Amino acid sequence: MNTPKFHELKNGLRIAYRHGEAAAGSPTFVFLPGYMSDMDGGKATAVFDWAHEQGAGCLLLDYSGCGKSGGEFAGGTLSKWRDEVLDLIAARGIERVVLVGSSMGGWLMLMIGLALDGKLCGMVGIASAPDFTEWGRSDADKDRLQNGETVYDENPYGPDPTPMFAGFWADGQDNRMLSSEIAIDCPVRLLHGQRDQDVPWDISMRLAQALRSDDVQVTLIKDGDHRLSRDQDIKLLLDHLRRLLN
Repeated sequence: MNTPKFHELKNGLRIAYRHGEAAAGSPTFVFLPGYMSDMDGGKATAVFDWAHEQGAGCLLLDYSGCGKSGGEFAGGTLSKWRDEVLDLIAARGIERVVLVGSSMGGWLMLMIGLALDGKLCGMVGIASAPDFTEWGRSDADKDRLQNGETVYDENPYGPDPTPMFAGFWADGQDNRMLSSEIAIDCPVRLLHGQRDQDVPWDISMRLAQALRSDDVQVTLIKDGDHRLSRDQDIKLLLDHLRRLLN
């Protein structure tokens, strides 16, 4: 892993990233973390190290308000983070992209993939969570968010509750994907644990159906949880990346 660098956006925010450049002809794997996650997670670092060994490129980053990047998490939205990723990809001169999205990052990869157009070579979703502002919220929560309130959820991964801010929720509702065709035609691989307590594995099945591409494969891990960060889960992820690379 190399030392993080910073990319300054037009609004003055500085986005932390790590970029291992690709050998000639190889794509760059862009890892998109989940909600309130960052580029130092086990899956992201495993992909970075693996890509380096293969001679492929890899780009890791922290969205604004996350990890080492500037800004406030409360101001983050899917649209804002999409634009940050696209700006960074363009600034680094990356021409061939494979997106790897974890949880919320699996929703973001769809938005980014649609914008990348001809640069997109493939996508891999890990417990992808498109539209979780819709299926993941009760009617009571939606009413509160619609009224500008912040909703807090129990956090199984840490001591502090997980917030959902009204701005994020509204932007998510404007970017729902699963109710219509998703005009992406590249190879797509979707991994999902059947013991996922956060994102039902049926979401990956619905996503596979919505994608226009005919080259879509869903892999269900019967004993897999939401994170899919065990050694065997990461090995499976890297196996899928290797096949796409080859």
